Amino acid sequence: MSTIAFVNIPMHGRVNPTLPVVAELVRRGQSVTYHTSPSFGAEVTAAGATLCLYPGGDQPLPDPPTPATLLAGLAQTAVAVLPTVLTDLRRTRPDLIVHDAACLWGAIAARELGVPAVSSFTTFAFNRQVPSPTRGSWGLLAAARPRTLRAFLRSQWDLHRRFDARGLPLLDLGNIAEPLNLVYTSREFQLGAENFDASFRFVGPSIGARRPDPSFPIDDLKEPVVYASLGTVFNAEPRLLRSLATALSPLAGTVVVSTGQTDPAALGPLPANVLARRTVPQLEVLERASLFVTHGGMNSVNEAMHAGVPMLVVPQGAEQPLVAARVVELGAGLTIRTEEVEVLVVRELAQRLLYEPRFRAAADQLRAAQRAAGGYQRAADELESVWG
Repeated sequence: MSTIAFVNIPMHGRVNPTLPVVAELVRRGQSVTYHTSPSFGAEVTAAGATLCLYPGGDQPLPDPPTPATLLAGLAQTAVAVLPTVLTDLRRTRPDLIVHDAACLWGAIAARELGVPAVSSFTTFAFNRQVPSPTRGSWGLLAAARPRTLRAFLRSQWDLHRRFDARGLPLLDLGNIAEPLNLVYTSREFQLGAENFDASFRFVGPSIGARRPDPSFPIDDLKEPVVYASLGTVFNAEPRLLRSLATALSPLAGTVVVSTGQTDPAALGPLPANVLARRTVPQLEVLERASLFVTHGGMNSVNEAMHAGVPMLVVPQGAEQPLVAARVVELGAGLTIRTEEVEVLVVRELAQRLLYEPRFRAAADQLRAAQRAAGGYQRAADELESVWG
């Protein structure tokens, strides 16, 4: 039996793909620890890992969550949590550390302890030919508030003074590669896949069992089901969600709207066939959906492709415009900017996606590619190969 330590950024988009891998490793008899914040404790322990908490409780996302504030936040978090993470790791003595591609403290911990490390890419993989959103970091930071720039520089100086950060990016903190890198999408969906060497393993979406939501009336949904969700990181305005629901309701048997941080009551009166909830069992709904209106987060798009559902992508930020462009390029959907969301415009695009066969055909091709990539079982195989 080996011990694998997962060190991650406490965000749904970063944590969720790793949990089925954790559960599979535990099923195979491996010992797994997981370093994260309390808000993910229940999910981590349900997957069978030993929970190791960061100090200070749950940390809020930078506000606003721009590339510059995220860079500063990553560096500041690394300074704050590394002493505790290193203490925990010295106690558990892992054989392997798996860290998110933007988890600076996980990469530093592996170097401090001399432990092999694997990087986990839950968005696209990036390199010189496929530049990451944080590649132009000096420009991003120069345009940031002086306070953000000072926080970033102070934290980076502190990290390099106190810890072993050799070989790690000084600026491109969202793109930390290791000798082995797991990418949670298919090679067919990856941007410029031909530019990546064998150290990048495109394992496809990591989709495992999730806790059921008995309160959700999944069996009452009427076809065609149209599902809309703009994610959990960016706070979608009630007007935006209401416009989507109003536009989609004449085309659907049931419209399911996941409102995330927005109170469903703030949307006001909605058509009778619209079901609006803060949280939705996304995998179950996508298995029944004919169309997905999404913000273009990589996890959501991967799950839609895994289900073979065409998409209307409304990017809200981060890497989402890149994801949207790739969906359109491969013929599995259309995209629209947030400021262009109007009832008639959305309804026209949704009609095309529902009734033009080419979108479903492209989605079916991506569905086959996503499933053939191997998912969480392939990811577990790759991790075991490091010491096997």
